[in-house]
Amino acid sequence: MSIVFRWLLRIAAGLVGLVVILVMLVYYLASQSLPDYDRTVQVTGPTAPVEIVRNNADVPHIFAATDADVFFGLGYAHAQDRLWQMTTMRRAAQGRLSEVFGQETVADDRLMRRLDIYRLAAQSVGAQDDQTLQALTAYSAGVNARLAEINEDALGRGAPEMFLFNAPVAPWTPADSLALVKLMALQLSGHVVDEVLRARVSLMLDDPARVADVLPDAPGTGIASLPEYSELFPGLPRYANSKSSGRSALTPMAKRGMAGASNAWTAAPFRSAAGGTLLANDPHLGFSAPSIWYLARLELASGGVIGGTIPGIPVVMTGRSDTLGWGLTSAYVDDQDLFMERLNPDNPEEYETPDGFRAFDSRPSIIEIKDAAPITLTLRWTENGPVLPRGQFDLDAITPPGHVVALGWTALSPQDTSLSAAMAMMEAKSVQEAIRLNESYVAPAQNLSLIDKDTIALKLIGAVPRRDARHNSQGRMPSQGWRQENRWQGRMPYDSNPEFVSPRGGILGNTNNKIVDRPFPDHVSFVWGDTQRVNRWQRLMQSREVHTRDSFIEAQLDPVSFTARSLLPLIGADLWFTGESAPEGTQERQRQIALSLLADWNGEMNEHLPEPLIYAAWLRALNQRLIRDELGPLGEEFKHADPVFIERVYRDIDGAAAWCDVRQSAPVETCTDMARLALDDALYWIAETYGTALESLRWGDAHQATHDHPVLGDVPILRYFVNIRQSTSGGDNTLLRGLTSGEDPAPFENVHGAGYRGVYDFADPDSSVFITSTGQSGHFLSRHYDDLAQLWRRGEYIPMSLDQELARAAAVGTTMLVPREE
Repeated sequence: MSIVFRWLLRIAAGLVGLVVILVMLVYYLASQSLPDYDRTVQVTGPTAPVEIVRNNADVPHIFAATDADVFFGLGYAHAQDRLWQMTTMRRAAQGRLSEVFGQETVADDRLMRRLDIYRLAAQSVGAQDDQTLQALTAYSAGVNARLAEINEDALGRGAPEMFLFNAPVAPWTPADSLALVKLMALQLSGHVVDEVLRARVSLMLDDPARVADVLPDAPGTGIASLPEYSELFPGLPRYANSKSSGRSALTPMAKRGMAGASNAWTAAPFRSAAGGTLLANDPHLGFSAPSIWYLARLELASGGVIGGTIPGIPVVMTGRSDTLGWGLTSAYVDDQDLFMERLNPDNPEEYETPDGFRAFDSRPSIIEIKDAAPITLTLRWTENGPVLPRGQFDLDAITPPGHVVALGWTALSPQDTSLSAAMAMMEAKSVQEAIRLNESYVAPAQNLSLIDKDTIALKLIGAVPRRDARHNSQGRMPSQGWRQENRWQGRMPYDSNPEFVSPRGGILGNTNNKIVDRPFPDHVSFVWGDTQRVNRWQRLMQSREVHTRDSFIEAQLDPVSFTARSLLPLIGADLWFTGESAPEGTQERQRQIALSLLADWNGEMNEHLPEPLIYAAWLRALNQRLIRDELGPLGEEFKHADPVFIERVYRDIDGAAAWCDVRQSAPVETCTDMARLALDDALYWIAETYGTALESLRWGDAHQATHDHPVLGDVPILRYFVNIRQSTSGGDNTLLRGLTSGEDPAPFENVHGAGYRGVYDFADPDSSVFITSTGQSGHFLSRHYDDLAQLWRRGEYIPMSLDQELARAAAVGTTMLVPREE
């Protein structure tokens, strides 16, 4: 027996030793790609030495003799820290993810090939001005210098992921950077999804007024009525099921409600305590590890520029120079339209136009798939745009037989000069100059907030389609592509884009809210990204006569929900403090405790409080109770309660209280009944998930920010190293925005918010601050992978100074890129 025991002990010890050796080997291989920030490297490309000074947050300050060499340094720094992210985004833009990830990403590649954005990006290279072409070429050379260094010095393939997903990395080119701009435009665009959903809801509901309830317009002047979708395309089944393809973790398309969002506001000198202009900006995108944002400072010939960049794109997207500050918010311009193209019944290779049938512009495209046979697609374009696959965006549910769907989208331009405009703006010296330089900007459309020493402004930049006033659907639902009045007629003049400069009140801002109220076709958009946060922002801005950097930070981090404050009195109007105290342990007692907590709550979505969780669960349950009866399975598309919809129902606007009655039941349910039942639903769910002690609940336990690695985030054990999870305050409709997933089993996970925050104070520019949500490095073994994450969670920032001496004095590493001797 002792012999068996000794052998078992030896085997166990051997297995433990083998595991230890394996772990050490994996660590050694992965750590080889950790960059050394304090060294001199001989590289091919720059005309003179390039100095990259890293501070303790790993923010590179790049100094060189020429602007081209500065962009070379930025390309090298991006590749040092985010090579895997850059190459994966490039593959997404090219429609080549499946070469590495197999069948899971085929649907994504199909769509990207049909959109053809990489070919359009390559064509747009020639449309850039000389300065931008020079910057793109130098930036690409910097990325490729890092690739050459990795190959020459065997630096672990550049990123740990490269060992798991072995695929050759092609040299970086200017077209790659332009393709990433278009990829960002796709991630920030959501009108296609909205058009399809409106069409599906229109097919489901008999009363157009009920469509206006569940898909409400932003409050303001109404619009002319629209036809029902069935009138445009008769014969479509009312309850058509969608067979859309599933989503991969790497899909570049945002879910409904999760396209771009953001906050930005500015103050004029007379509204600033220190007498200088102020600007705060926090763009919102889906969370990931690493963040999409990368902080950098570029010392150009025109002066220093510092702010947030996106790896792969050689420009500071949001930031400041010594003379100008700029921030971005998604403009929600209606820059996408779906066109139903009628096929020739005698020749399906032709589609109908106003001038008769015409052949598609077609060409084959081959998708290589890892561990599977390749797929050959036929890419087809009409005069209105590329033909989309029926399996995307639920198009199969709304496409009549004998038709295909084409997409019109401003980003599908082969002459896209957006990057040239952004590049020129970095050198602008004034607000007016920046506005003028952005006339050539195309997509994605943005609200550009600007400050210089004396002036504040907000300008919508980007192409706005010109539509005919006779358009059948006003661009709100798919329209008949063969009718001339439905086709785009070019681009609206830049001067017609909304513009606000030096308002009398001295405050400007945007929370993706409606900024103009114009009749169609000058409307800009029918769908806006916010109807709620703007109310809280107005109160905070007007509660002070003058503002400071710290008051702008306070507003960025404000967790109070205007929505909760306005809706709870409506929903619970007949439930507060009714009836006698119920016995402990009963459902009625739980309801009374919940209502008592909410009655004393001020709407602060604080991570440590129970009330936000009770409120959020109640609102979610109520939304499902209201819409399930009428919409059935289509109700799954409404993952977040629209506050305007709930308000319309409980104020019975235009008969909206009809949503409270369950049509399939004999009794007539009231809105009070629905509120009570929904509260019980919420409390049952809370009890099953978090327990019955309502006073002990924490919103932060449910509202964890999910900075997950898009590829390795679901891998057992490894996910604990690559994912960054944090308890957070805020919610769907707070200025400290933390948009919830809306999906079981964790519907309140925080999945979308401010990956970047910056506040710029021109009374003392070097007191400006910024932060990102994870860290600078994309290497999970680096201490800079998540070192900024806890600062971000706590609402802290790091200095945003252009002082060269300060940068060098605080350096923790300096990389010198020296021209290689031939």
